[in-house]
Amino acid sequence: MQHPEAADEGAVAAPLAEQLRPRTPDEVIGQQHLLGPGQPLRLAFASGQPHSMILWGPPGVGKTTLARMMATQFDCEFIALSAVFSGIKEVREAVAQAESWRAHGRRTLLFVDEIHRFNKAQQDGFLPFVESGLLTFIGATTENPSFEVNSALLSRASVYVLKPLDESEMGILFDRARARVMSDLDFDAAARERLIGLADGDARRLLNLLEQLRTAARLAGVTALDGEFVEHVVAQNLRRFDKGGDAFYDQISALHKSVRGSHPDAALYWLCRMLDGGADPRYLARRIIRMAWEDIGLADPRAMQIANDAAQTYERLGSPEGELALGQAIIYMAVAAKSNAGYMAYNAARSFVGKDGSRPVPVHLRNAPTKLMKELGYGKAYRYAHDEPEAYAAGETYLPDGMAEPGWYRPTPRGLEGKIGEKLEHLRQLDRKARGK
Repeated sequence: MQHPEAADEGAVAAPLAEQLRPRTPDEVIGQQHLLGPGQPLRLAFASGQPHSMILWGPPGVGKTTLARMMATQFDCEFIALSAVFSGIKEVREAVAQAESWRAHGRRTLLFVDEIHRFNKAQQDGFLPFVESGLLTFIGATTENPSFEVNSALLSRASVYVLKPLDESEMGILFDRARARVMSDLDFDAAARERLIGLADGDARRLLNLLEQLRTAARLAGVTALDGEFVEHVVAQNLRRFDKGGDAFYDQISALHKSVRGSHPDAALYWLCRMLDGGADPRYLARRIIRMAWEDIGLADPRAMQIANDAAQTYERLGSPEGELALGQAIIYMAVAAKSNAGYMAYNAARSFVGKDGSRPVPVHLRNAPTKLMKELGYGKAYRYAHDEPEAYAAGETYLPDGMAEPGWYRPTPRGLEGKIGEKLEHLRQLDRKARGK
């Protein structure tokens, strides 16, 4: 690749991301857990022997760059396909090209971007050629390969997880871009910080934003850029957020676990991150209701009401006013007493019933609206709880005959459930006393 400083001034300049694409592992910013001394990809480069792999990570962290770099380092011919635009036809053409190169003693590295977009048949199409050694396969994906890549293909490839660049690494990239191709522009600290924040760990986005600002600065005839100029040019703050991807489910998981962990600030942070990223507030409202039933339960029944009220408030007010109700509901969920006893009891009961036979209702619990039913003993010896001391029929049985007490619901000592536990223990004592008689 031609170095940017040596480019012909009359030629159309390549995009900044292409001009700054690293050519060796040492030039790569970030991913030191893979490229640092003694780390897996560093060892792979040093070995000189390419192997098939899946590069899994968010956009703009160097997946394509690493694939191209490997082709160069291993002296392979390079074919790049995008699963968005390619199909079986393009795969066959790639295989034919690889066979032609092999006839001339050349190895082929096939790079498939967004491999998760290929269906099972398309992914299976690579297998024979990967197994035969015709192709070294590198797939790139933003989605969890455990779910999106066929197990057969996955078993033949090493999976490497790439991480978003942190603030320090993004700062290094910013400074490199300025020094190489944007030295004519001055960015104050606020502009630099705002750009790095907007890029959100995505190197390609940072470089695209810098190009956008360079064009705007030339049109405006300015060379000194501050935070206000950045805000004006970059009108939208687009976070890394894919409503159908891992980022979405990871953030939902973080929100739910922050509530469960009783950390209101963290819960608010993740809620606002998702709202900022474009998550549907109605979806978040439904998740908040679920949290109330799953993680708080009877320890604080008010949580269910507050969650429902917040959802209804959002329906009445919409965005952004209705989002305040969701925020306050999240705070309440986080600080409320926690119990999953009801959730666990329900799941245990469902599991038992799903595996158990259809036990008949005990005769004394059956309704007897007709004479025949009464003659058959339906409802006989049933004790009406309201006529008993403490409105409780001590010693009575309500489970099917022969079924042991399962003990599914075990209240915690937290919140209202502590009182529930005390009451149930008192009733069990009455049962033991009645049965002892």
